[in-house]
Amino acid sequence: MTFAQVRTATHRALLLGIVISTVAVGRVAAQDADPQPTTKTDSVKFPNTTAGEFTPAKGFDILRTTFGSLNVSLYGVFRYMNQMPAGQTFTDHLGRERDVNARNDLNWHRTMVWFTGFLYDPRFRYNITLWSLPTTNQTLLFGNLQYAAAPWFNIGVGVAPNLTARSLQGSFPFWAGTDRLMGEEFFRGGFSSGMWITGEVLPRLNYTLSVNNNLSQLGVTQANDTRDLAYSGALRWQPTTGEFGPRNGFGDLEHHTRVATQFGISSGHSRESRYAPLDQPPNAAQIKLSDGVNPFEEGALADGVTVQKLDYTEGAVDGGVKYRGFSLLTEYYWRRLDNFVATGPLPVASIYDHGGMSEASYMIVPKTLDLYAVGSYIFDQFERHPWEAGGGLNFYPAHVRSWRVNMHVLHVNKSAASSFFGYYQPGLTGTVFSLSSDVLM
Repeated sequence: MTFAQVRTATHRALLLGIVISTVAVGRVAAQDADPQPTTKTDSVKFPNTTAGEFTPAKGFDILRTTFGSLNVSLYGVFRYMNQMPAGQTFTDHLGRERDVNARNDLNWHRTMVWFTGFLYDPRFRYNITLWSLPTTNQTLLFGNLQYAAAPWFNIGVGVAPNLTARSLQGSFPFWAGTDRLMGEEFFRGGFSSGMWITGEVLPRLNYTLSVNNNLSQLGVTQANDTRDLAYSGALRWQPTTGEFGPRNGFGDLEHHTRVATQFGISSGHSRESRYAPLDQPPNAAQIKLSDGVNPFEEGALADGVTVQKLDYTEGAVDGGVKYRGFSLLTEYYWRRLDNFVATGPLPVASIYDHGGMSEASYMIVPKTLDLYAVGSYIFDQFERHPWEAGGGLNFYPAHVRSWRVNMHVLHVNKSAASSFFGYYQPGLTGTVFSLSSDVLM
């Protein structure tokens, strides 16, 4: 079967999922860590089904009437990070030497404030999000609207994730560290305006299907966006207990006495542009080559040639288990970049990369101290083979997830990820040390 046939089959499967979702019957399971807008009786509760980094905490009820409600919740993290050694360089896949901008800084790294509730009907919910990243001097205000038509059919519009990795589907910030590992950061999509449907299509089997403007709206305005759309979908199966802890996140602070399991599949496709004139740097920043270089940068694939458009197609499978303080999560990714439109000839017609990540932890002091190990590896077309290995400690002073102190240490070899959001700079080889504290309430 050719790749084009695989892509066509994927699109048909997503369309079939939409059809199935309109006739299937089930129920949506609530998550304890999610806000639950209520009616005046307090007895009817509805789980928040927003995915990604836009899922609020329980927060504080400011207003609750028969006509609507208002809840305010927040997240914040302060982080020290040191990428070592300083002053290093790397060689990209075309043999050119580049500088590594290794960091050593103290930052109030991220702020999120959510205003959520319902209007007129408890099934009609709103979410206004304030997102600020002082590390990059970015502050945004956006939101979404959702209607819980049935347990198996929730519809939403607004800013939402491309469903290309499990970490974009509600687990933030319950990860091993305060940001993603290199493997998932490299392969995943981002967040963009769009619409989605979600629900429990069969008992313990949830689906989400999404259509977005592009792979990542960050830095891309409507004035330079194109007519192309991004499509993604995901399934999540929790066969043993029907849950996987708060937000389906990492770690077993809750100390499961029954084996909790979770399995999933995700896929996404987008026709991406550089979203900027040729005489300006690209606004598109989500996709990176395996040397950490932006494919829309001039000369990224050939000297003097600029890629203007390309197809991004990605798939992932994931699995996890939790039991008596032990937690294991793993995910494997496949990604192809092809159908290039460029200002000149390119040495490749497509680029195929695959790889995976794993996280394992154990609560060495129940509800207080979690010891974990992490790693990721990328099998890339340019045969650079980026990888990382490391671990850390999570300390929960109040014995709840809402407040933690995290120490995170990695050895990185030829980083394929590049973002001031996370732990990586392009081409970085060396040690990354992070010490942080975050709160969610």
